[in-house]
Parts: sequence; structure tokens; C-alpha cells
Amino acid sequence: MSTELAIETTGLVKVFGDNRAVDGIDLAVPTGTVYGVLGPNGAGKTTVVRMLATLLRPDGGTARVFGKDVVKEADAVRSRVSLTGQYASVDEDLTGVENLVLLARLLGHSKPAARDRAAQLLEGFGLSEAAAKQVKNYSGGMRRRIDIAASILNTPDVLFLDEPTTGLDPRSRNQVWDIVRAVVAHGTTVLLTTQYLDEADQLASRIAVIDHGKVIAEGTKGELKASVGAGTVHLRLRDGGQRAEAQQVLALALNAEVQLDADPVALTARVDGQSTEQGAAEQAGRALAELARCGITVDNFSLGQPSLDEVFLALTDKKGVAA
Repeated sequence: MSTELAIETTGLVKVFGDNRAVDGIDLAVPTGTVYGVLGPNGAGKTTVVRMLATLLRPDGGTARVFGKDVVKEADAVRSRVSLTGQYASVDEDLTGVENLVLLARLLGHSKPAARDRAAQLLEGFGLSEAAAKQVKNYSGGMRRRIDIAASILNTPDVLFLDEPTTGLDPRSRNQVWDIVRAVVAHGTTVLLTTQYLDEADQLASRIAVIDHGKVIAEGTKGELKASVGAGTVHLRLRDGGQRAEAQQVLALALNAEVQLDADPVALTARVDGQSTEQGAAEQAGRALAELARCGITVDNFSLGQPSLDEVFLALTDKKGVAA
């Protein structure tokens, strides 16, 4: 992986009336990676993408794509990027192949080259059998695949994917994820915005968590998980009637808040973020011993890294924001 930055922003700001949709965001996206921008609806993710793609003018700060300023050198930036938005942008009354050939022609391909490129992408994205069907008859997953195919007719250096799997079923989401991995394997840098924590976990090398237009955390998945705890304890009791007592015992032993899970015999607690993994294991062992001393039988126990869901909840709780 190159240390060259594909995208770099400093103090990026965008204001709409009284709303600072983007409020001083700093990003550094290495080339050849998937960089995740994770946050809830209204966090400012799409606004960031639209500024980087030169569709919106920043109100403050700077943004560069491969060293080119998105305001002063917008044409140079546009020549190297492509954007797939939240909704399919192809013509639903045209067939899949007609859409790709039309767009390829607009991008300067000759008619034979346009047809060759369309056929190549339709086959690569598993759409050959649907090539002659109108896009309005495609499933949601097929529409997302044809939309991404349209975005890489000319292979971009940077591909912006703005919540590409919103509303898709699990199988279609996995298909889109495979496409993203294939695009990156061919050298394209992907900036992926998403509100799905598992999507960021699956795809992104680094993740910026944003809320209310600000970056509230940034790093690798491991760094983000380590920032909120060395581990998460999950356990199931033999007797659900002892759960309230077990909650109190664990809270004291772990010096942590203990959550009652939907399962009536299950509890979850996050081990202190200052602990090392070894320290977390020792702490959890002492907690189990204390439960046994109190006559509370544990049928199942596990200690693992926090999930990105737990990371996100912890980070937004620190900001006093409901996730």
C-alpha cells in the first residue's frame, strides 16, 4: 500500500443557513485502500463526498485529490474521480447494455469500444443475462451493480461510494462488497460512506466516525475498538432469576456498566478501555470467580473485542448524542 494520499482535507466546512453540515473535518486517505466514513443519517457524510467530487463548493478549509485542489483545480479533480450516489442514476427505461453503451459514448469511447466495455462490465458484475432488460425491471441489488458499473466505465483513480447498499438484502449487499474489493484490487481508491457498521468492518482499512459534521474518532478497526475497551464480556446464566444479582456482582468486579440483553439469561459488559488484552482477561477471570463465590452459575462465557456497533455507541455516547 502506497503512503501517497489520494484525498486530504484540512478544516473542511460547509454551511447551509444556520446548519454547519460539515464542521472542520480533517481526512487523510491513502491510495489503493477503502476508507470508510461512518455515521448516522444527517452526520454530514454525503456533504463531504459532494465537496470532494466538486459538486459543492466548501465554505472553509481545503480539500485535495491527488494534490489537486477541489476548488482551484476542479477539472483536474473531475478527470480522476467517479461518484456513485445513494440512488441509482441510470435511465430506468433503457436496458442495462443501452445505459452502459450510452454513457461510454458520452465518455468518448467509439461505438465498438463502448459495446466491448459494456459487455465486459456486464459479465464481470453478473448482469449478462439481464443486459437486454429495462433497468426498471432490475432488483435493488442489480440496480446498484449497474450503477457502480456505470461509474467505472473509465477506471477512476478515486471512486466515491455514498451509502451503496442502503435498502439491499444481505445477498445483494455481499455482491456489492465483492465488487468494491475487486475495484480496489485493480488500484482504485474507494471512499465509502455508510451507516452500516458491519459494512465498514468488512471493507475499510481505516474509518473516520463522524457525527454532527465533526470527526469524533479515526483509525483502523483495531484502533477504534481498542479506544473504547480492551474487550467485551458476554455471558449466559443457568438461572435467569439471578440476573439482577449477577449484574450487580459484575458491575463491581469489572468496574463497568453491565447491560441486560434481550435474552433473559444474558448479560454484556465492556471491560475498562485502559486495560490491556491480558489485563481484560484477568479482570474477567476475577469476575467469574466472584460470580461462582456468590453461587451464580454461568453456562456460557466469552471475552472478545468490542464490535463496531459497541464502538459507535460508546463514541456517540461520549458526545452526548443518541445513535
